[in-house]
Amino acid sequence: MDRNILLVEPGYKTKFPPMGLMKISTYHKMLGDKVFFVKGINGKVADKEYWDRIYISTVFTYNWKVTVETINYYKSVVKNDITRIKIGGILASLMPKDLWQETGIAPVEGLLDKPGMLDDGNSTIVDDLIPDYELFDGTEHKYSLIADSYFGYVTRGCVRDCKFCAVNILEPKFLDKNGLKDYIERIKSTHGERKNLVLFDNNIIASDRFESIINDIVDLGFHRGAKLNRSLRYVDFNQGTDARLVNKKVASLLAKIQLKPLRIAFDFLGMQKVYSEAIRLAAGYGIRNLSNYILYNYKDTPEDLWKRLKINIDLNKELDLQIYSFPMKYIPLKSKDRSFIDEPNWNWQYVRTIQRITNVLKGAVMHSESFFHRAFGENVQEFQKILYMPEKILMNRGMDIGPDERDWVHKLDNLSDNEKTELIAILCKYRKTKELAYAYSQLNNQKIKNILEYYLDDQAIAQQHLMLVN
Repeated sequence: MDRNILLVEPGYKTKFPPMGLMKISTYHKMLGDKVFFVKGINGKVADKEYWDRIYISTVFTYNWKVTVETINYYKSVVKNDITRIKIGGILASLMPKDLWQETGIAPVEGLLDKPGMLDDGNSTIVDDLIPDYELFDGTEHKYSLIADSYFGYVTRGCVRDCKFCAVNILEPKFLDKNGLKDYIERIKSTHGERKNLVLFDNNIIASDRFESIINDIVDLGFHRGAKLNRSLRYVDFNQGTDARLVNKKVASLLAKIQLKPLRIAFDFLGMQKVYSEAIRLAAGYGIRNLSNYILYNYKDTPEDLWKRLKINIDLNKELDLQIYSFPMKYIPLKSKDRSFIDEPNWNWQYVRTIQRITNVLKGAVMHSESFFHRAFGENVQEFQKILYMPEKILMNRGMDIGPDERDWVHKLDNLSDNEKTELIAILCKYRKTKELAYAYSQLNNQKIKNILEYYLDDQAIAQQHLMLVN
């Protein structure tokens, strides 16, 4: 057709490449179209070509602002001829009316899993195509893992109906997708061999064909101990596995492939028994490298989070494992930013403290018991104090307790419950240094003022003292 096609991913941070755009690229190249990719708002494309069609992908709803800004910019590129723009992806499928009201463009909802969704009369099912690994060649933006990993799915949907999860909205039916071998071989023959295999299934163990899927993975050269060019090949079920479905047979099948890591979700404390049993089964079949997503800020308490993290530390010690935990803050499915706090159990100070701790190691909670005790406390009571801790003490803690931390703990312990509540209220309301300094100047309670000095920088404290003297 020789059309000019522009594929756009908004400028939010992402680890993995936009699979939808990669498959759309394959589709258009099959038709003889010229395909270009840009990340975010790129002024260079405005005058470069006449764009017959512009596709804009979306991911999380909390990326609302940058996504809408991107869409409105590319509307100007096509001089508001919105018939030339197609929007799809997670945000577009969860909030189609909001997006239409904001941009005037009706999104393509759901998966591209039916014929004719991009061009009338075309029988190609875009979701079944292989991704175009050459899409990003020559562009400024590079994605991790794309050079050495096959990306794909073998199932769609999930058998669960978790209210905090969007899968049942985006993929309402649990379906097996046949032909993993053929899919991987098509990627290999078109784009070259990859060392690792990353599958994005939402609940792969729920498949009635799970044993067959594992056997296909083994046949494709990803059996346990498999190597490519003398380097181990790994399989990653990236979206995690369901602890409630892990039994001896499932664990034995998982052990046949080189998983790194085995991801198992631990979404709420009530899963403790079934989760721990799943870990023990995996360990019994020699799986040592594990990780999990630990949801918080969703109908739980900070103490619940600490207990789940501690369970992993105890399992590591008991079974000689390496479980890396990734605390994941809950954000409502249609939230347009990241600000949601599940009150009254959580507040801004608590959430910010968790983020500060995990940011040190890029989101992960290490499997080391000593690290865990220093970062999160040796018990719930210590953890509760850490939640109050000012950033300059929190981020500079060593294995030994310093004089500042000792003095701060002493001042915290001297506060009554009502005073602690007031302290938290102040920290949550006045988040900027200037605001907090003003609140400090208006306080009459000297005990709270004394401890607040740890949350202010030295310059702000000096200014407040100077004001009092004058």
